[in-house]
Amino acid sequence: MTNEKFKGIIPAFYACYDEAGVVSEERTKALSLYLLEKGVKGLYVGGSSGECIYQNLEERKATLKFVAESVGGKLALIAHVGAPSTRESVELAKYAAELGYDALSAIPPIYFKLPESSIYRYWTDIIEASELPFIIYNIPQTTGYNLSLNLFAKMIENKKVIGVKNSSMPVLDIERFKAAGGEDFIVFNGPDEQYVAGRLIGADSGIGGTYAAMPELYLKAEEYVATGNFAKARSIQKDINNLIIALCSLNGNMYSAIKEVLKLRGVNVGSVRAPLEPVTGADLDKVAAIKDQIDATIAKYLD
Repeated sequence: MTNEKFKGIIPAFYACYDEAGVVSEERTKALSLYLLEKGVKGLYVGGSSGECIYQNLEERKATLKFVAESVGGKLALIAHVGAPSTRESVELAKYAAELGYDALSAIPPIYFKLPESSIYRYWTDIIEASELPFIIYNIPQTTGYNLSLNLFAKMIENKKVIGVKNSSMPVLDIERFKAAGGEDFIVFNGPDEQYVAGRLIGADSGIGGTYAAMPELYLKAEEYVATGNFAKARSIQKDINNLIIALCSLNGNMYSAIKEVLKLRGVNVGSVRAPLEPVTGADLDKVAAIKDQIDATIAKYLD
């Protein structure tokens, strides 16, 4: 396996619940197969989009298992194993390795503001738990820690660290991590609103929370970037951003809106887990309009 396996459109996988809010094997496998059929390169399982912070260890293991059973060996699978404690993260890392995942990833420790020495030790303990390669996850807007170049340089001394999922908003961060990491090191663009900009400044790939709502558009955006059609790339990014803004405009969590869109597209993955709020009332009618907007945008670029 080479790092090329991870280059492409990799949706951040959503938590899939039944009507009682229990992790659903049927719905998890259905979403996995739906995204496989759409032509994505891989799946990032158990991260922010997977509502990992609101799930217990067994629920997270169940999702990892169901995804691996449905598309393991067919898609590049990255297991996000960041958890409140190192003990839990290491347990998830070992389990993902047993299931045949292709790589591990983790946010830095949350809640307590820790020194970089603690973050380094946390990530290193996860890395040492298995033989799998590791992808750093930098998302300062939720964790409160922005990966420094000093810690980055120290982390990539470990040859098992093959990439960074960078979700900080400045595209400069992508360029700096790529410059420091080198040609073979993978930088994943995190913010969906800047996919094209991220790719042009140095990102090799992308992992995003809205990809699964409209995979056709991100696959097309990647095609435009890869073939040098930058006018079309700018145009589709603008249209993607209009859709993201619409998904974030409702009363309720963005992932709830996305799940309602998916339901209208024939893939029911349930709702979100509290304290995330579902879309309700009149906003459900707005979801239908957003779904139609997504369909119209897909038709615009795929005709």
